[in-house]
Amino acid sequence: MMVQIGLLILLVVGYVMFSRFLKSSITLLGHKKSVNEVRVTYVSKMLNLGFTAVFILLVCLVLGVGYGQLAIFFSSVFAVVGVALFAQWSILSNITASLIIFFGFPYRVGDWVKVVDKDDEILGQIIEISTFHVIIKRLSDDIVTYPNSLILQKAVVRFTDQKAAEAASQFNKEEKEPKDSVE
Repeated sequence: MMVQIGLLILLVVGYVMFSRFLKSSITLLGHKKSVNEVRVTYVSKMLNLGFTAVFILLVCLVLGVGYGQLAIFFSSVFAVVGVALFAQWSILSNITASLIIFFGFPYRVGDWVKVVDKDDEILGQIIEISTFHVIIKRLSDDIVTYPNSLILQKAVVRFTDQKAAEAASQFNKEEKEPKDSVE
């Protein structure tokens, strides 16, 4: 019994310390990458939620809950969550893509980019990277919300400034019509 109490105290102390370390590390990384504070909080909460689930699993094991009972419980929870999220697959993929973008996306708010898409020219300045979308302001001042999961699947060209982006555009800023390439 004393061993269980000692392990529980050790787990709680480890959980608190690692949670604080995780939050401060993500906050530091967010400031280093100039990420919006709301996104830093979101990513921190998502990772902390996963860590809390692992902590609860470890506490159950220390308290003597059997592997079979835990397996039945977690498989039931995952089955319900899986069925609930299956209908919202795109939402789940956008949330996952949001975490990937936070840690590895090479473009930041304020960058001029072109998403290489055969159907439409999406060229402009990134004005926000949210949980589900990258919001781009086009040269024509139109706002495009591009899903996170799609922007990870497409090639993205980064320009040094607005003039370079305008030079690469197939549209004139004033006319909002395609440039005539045949004269």
